[in-house]
Amino acid sequence: MNINYKKTYRFAGYTSSAITILLTLAMSVFFYFQASLNWWLLVGFAVLCYVFCFFIIQYRVQRFVYKRVQKIYDDVNLLESSNLSSRITTDMDTLTKEVERFAENKKLEIEALKIRENYRKEFIGNVSHELKTPLFTVQGYILTLLDGAMKDKSLRKKYLQRANKGVERLIYIIKDLDMITKLEVGDLNLNEEDFNIIELVQNVFDLIEMKAAKKNITLTFDKDYEDSIFVHADRERIQQVLTNLVVNSVKYGKEDGTIEVSIEDLIKNKVIVRVTDNGEGIAEENISRLFERFYRVDKSGSRKEGGSGLGLSIVKHIVEAHNEKIYVESQLGVGSEFSFTLEKSE
Repeated sequence: MNINYKKTYRFAGYTSSAITILLTLAMSVFFYFQASLNWWLLVGFAVLCYVFCFFIIQYRVQRFVYKRVQKIYDDVNLLESSNLSSRITTDMDTLTKEVERFAENKKLEIEALKIRENYRKEFIGNVSHELKTPLFTVQGYILTLLDGAMKDKSLRKKYLQRANKGVERLIYIIKDLDMITKLEVGDLNLNEEDFNIIELVQNVFDLIEMKAAKKNITLTFDKDYEDSIFVHADRERIQQVLTNLVVNSVKYGKEDGTIEVSIEDLIKNKVIVRVTDNGEGIAEENISRLFERFYRVDKSGSRKEGGSGLGLSIVKHIVEAHNEKIYVESQLGVGSEFSFTLEKSE
């Protein structure tokens, strides 16, 4: 480690001055009583005494401080810190600032680790909950069949069908976990192409039409789009984004409600796609966490609406994989609007 002697001479100067004054007074008294006082000799002695004392004190204090400061730097290096300079400084002001900056950075790191630890615990708890529900369901039906229900053909078929639904839910969750893992590590390749976003939205409407009809929810555009709007993106992934957003709006939408999709020019080479509903809405304190894995606004854990709990997290990662942005605005009891940007075709 390099040594940086950024020296402060004040201490050495004051101490040398005090010693010089004391010795010069002693010498003047001595010469006075010897009746041989020579002012030039006294001045020369004072100068030599000051210079000698200054350099001795400065050197010794510098070495004394350096040895102890080096111990601090060595201890800090055990933490593999890059916050302190690689050059040892014995200037107390500089050292104090570096240590304070180091302590502040470590405090921020500790707080970040605590947040991650809480997130990890919550994530593991959520994964456990999401997996055990269908697992226990499947196990329950199988055990019932083994206990004698298998002899009843109609009951056997019904229980096997329900067990199969539990297995399908497990597969659905695992597939979503696999996809979000690939998205987070950047291992999912996008097959970008030019396509008509109006046509894609209509396809999504057609896929979800029956689900929406059960709650008498209307799926519609904000207006009649006579001209096509072409965007450049991965068609399959953007369809997944729109499907997740519209399905969510259907799940938490009101009976006889409306889900409206609009496509607007944002800037010269961008469009913004908005999915708006008049459903339950989302409380403000929940909005910032909507895109977390397994985060649900409903804390009851009933899972009555199904799904893997990963839909919005996947939506966010897909949009960001396109280097685009996703936004959400919502008011409790009024409705929600999810929107994301896309690049227009040239």
